[in-house]
Amino acid sequence: MLLELVKFEHSIFALPYAYIGAVYGAAVAGGVWPSLADFAWITLVMVGARAFAFVVNRAVDKEIDARNPRTAGRAVPAGLINAGELWVFAVVMLAAYLVGVWQLAPIVRLLWPIPLVAFIVYPYTKRFTWMCHYWLGLCLGLAPVGGWVAVGGPIGQPAPWVLGAAVLVWTAGFDIVYATMDYECDVRDGVHSAPADLGIPRALAMTRVLHVLTVVLFVSAGWLIGVGWPYYAAVGIAAVLLAYENAIVSPTDLSRVDAAFFTFNGIIAMVVFAGVLLDRGMS
Repeated sequence: MLLELVKFEHSIFALPYAYIGAVYGAAVAGGVWPSLADFAWITLVMVGARAFAFVVNRAVDKEIDARNPRTAGRAVPAGLINAGELWVFAVVMLAAYLVGVWQLAPIVRLLWPIPLVAFIVYPYTKRFTWMCHYWLGLCLGLAPVGGWVAVGGPIGQPAPWVLGAAVLVWTAGFDIVYATMDYECDVRDGVHSAPADLGIPRALAMTRVLHVLTVVLFVSAGWLIGVGWPYYAAVGIAAVLLAYENAIVSPTDLSRVDAAFFTFNGIIAMVVFAGVLLDRGMS
């Protein structure tokens, strides 16, 4: 039940970007690959942080979720998990996160509170502003920056930040699409989202702009790093998938939002990561 609560399978959205940051961070720092231990500790950090964030999100949104038919059956609003179990699990995941942090580059030991603060703030943003999608994007956008510095990549270089910005706007765009599923409940309950506050047509138009910007930022990051053609080919494939994702969702047809959210965005993350591996393998 706890594994279902935090949906570990959704780690596919952010984890590949942490790996991408690590692969290119290690290359810039010393012309090498991250070690298998680096990948293992980064995985532990990402999974632990994400699980902790999900617990906080579910606990804070318990009442909102209970009023929404789509989310009322989740473990917390349905009362399938008690508060004690929930917070014990959160502490265990936080401990896993901290253990992983202390195995990586020393700078990470100074920066570790930043992702947790971002995660804790996120569920409250929807109570005040439709810009909540961008805050979620910030949470995921920290992944490539974190992976980069975790293996000793220089934090002052612009490349990891441009990669992070690409993930930020990509995430904000698909989260806006996902929020269309809750449009009526959000309007009724006063929950802020781009669809609820701006209307679905304007929100979906915003997503299209954000996903064009995503491609531009990925290309810019590649140029800053000095990547080869496999990276750009992967970004090109991702651009086609993003275009299709936006094409199958419209203000008059939201029937394929689930497909647009889960299937295509998971594939996009893996495609870009595959391009990075091929690029580094050929260099």
